[in-house]
Amino acid sequence: MRSSRSIDSRYLGLLEREQLQDLRREGQSIRQIAAAMGRSPSTISRELRRNTTSRGYMPHTAHRLSVARRARPRQAKLVADPTLREYVQVRLRKKWSPQQISNRLIKDFPAAPEMRVCPETIYQAIYVHAKGELRRELGSQLRRGRTARRPRRQPDARRPRFVDPLTPISQRPLDATDRKVPGHWEGDLVIGAAGGSAVATLVERSSRYLLLGHLGRERSAEAVRDSLIATVSDMPAVMRRSLTWDQGAEMAEHRAFSIATDFEVYFADPGAPWQRGTNENTNGLLRQYFPRGLDLSSKTIEDLQTVATELNDRPRKSLDWDTPAERWTQLLCAT
Repeated sequence: MRSSRSIDSRYLGLLEREQLQDLRREGQSIRQIAAAMGRSPSTISRELRRNTTSRGYMPHTAHRLSVARRARPRQAKLVADPTLREYVQVRLRKKWSPQQISNRLIKDFPAAPEMRVCPETIYQAIYVHAKGELRRELGSQLRRGRTARRPRRQPDARRPRFVDPLTPISQRPLDATDRKVPGHWEGDLVIGAAGGSAVATLVERSSRYLLLGHLGRERSAEAVRDSLIATVSDMPAVMRRSLTWDQGAEMAEHRAFSIATDFEVYFADPGAPWQRGTNENTNGLLRQYFPRGLDLSSKTIEDLQTVATELNDRPRKSLDWDTPAERWTQLLCAT
């Protein structure tokens, strides 16, 4: 995808940004980092100044910020040319289709190449550049009468959700399957009323120990990444072996999460919730506290900690009536 490409060797690429983060963690100065990377110190200084967020310098976030600044939008053709725009608007009001307008321009202005516009440009003028009443007026003249565009794609084609390639569950270590080795987790979101709020859930497979991440009304990939990083920040390194998630777009920042936490992230197959059965079962238990239709943004971090503690202190048949908290403590003492 566009953000992962390097457009020119003059600009920092994603791999260089990952190297920069590693060198910073080693405590090297800007000049030392610049020498190691073969870059000017001013380049490194400018990169850190522009792309460091409140969470620190994250290479994937920095790369996307840089890509966002790269855009150089130009004025749309129908906005820039009033004569062409008037011709198109008049025909649209006569209920001509964009294809009819585009082809008729060639006949009406055979010696004027500037009076050319493709159907897609007309659709863009209606659905992207036109605003308010003008959009409603022009859109209603089309055969379908839509004022908002509906994207067309093959029904069996999945849209790419990740810039960074995902690692399938088939590549997850075998010791995660039998639950004998601790540190393998499953994760998901519990969604609130009308999809407007959420809570992140993490469950350790061998102990069924639960952690909850605060999200409120924000469900973007960046918000989920930051919430998960904060949730596992105090976890011992030995307990950070793997995290299995579904292929939801909220985990698009999985690479940045892995770099920040040393977790390897694996993704279950589409439509296979049983591959994350521990998490699915735990989310069912959480519905006792977070029933469907509840606005989860009203829950504070302290509220989530209270719920997690109560569930971790509940004995489980699968643990021979031990509690997840007891098993978690035993694992910590053993490791």
